[in-house]
Amino acid sequence: MPETPESLLARLDALGIVHRTVTHPPVFTVEESKALRPELPGGHSKNLFLKPQKAPGPFILIVLQEDRRVSVNALARALGAPRVAFGPAEDLMAQLGVQPGSVTPFGLVNAAPGAVRPVFDRHLMQAHDWVNFHPLTNAMTTAIRPDDLLRFLRALGHLPELMDPPEAPPASG
Repeated sequence: MPETPESLLARLDALGIVHRTVTHPPVFTVEESKALRPELPGGHSKNLFLKPQKAPGPFILIVLQEDRRVSVNALARALGAPRVAFGPAEDLMAQLGVQPGSVTPFGLVNAAPGAVRPVFDRHLMQAHDWVNFHPLTNAMTTAIRPDDLLRFLRALGHLPELMDPPEAPPASG
């Protein structure tokens, strides 16, 4: 059984990690979540769950600053990964224990070490005192200090990476 938001938050407490959680109506997009900002200071993200298309390898969870424009293929190349596609809902549930719209690095609490490669936008993790993520449900948001999040993931056996994602060119039109 996947972790629940309550058991996830209890794990953070057990490690002495300070966090703040706000309950709100479910949000499915970055745009919807922007309405919550007055209650949620700090960095906000968009999270991409990717699956290698042909070659075996771990899934990739890319956690980006919410307004970062990227090409998924350029991200994969920068990571030395094979061609990737967005992971389907069944893989998302099997690996991270979450539904589409709730993708979060906290989902790594449900993943076996090495099954999902966690990659974080360096700017997101270094420019903010607090970063905000769904604690396994898109009806809640948890603020945590970036170093504490990385410490938590390492305690779970994951090896989080920081990267400077290649920017996508501006849309022409």
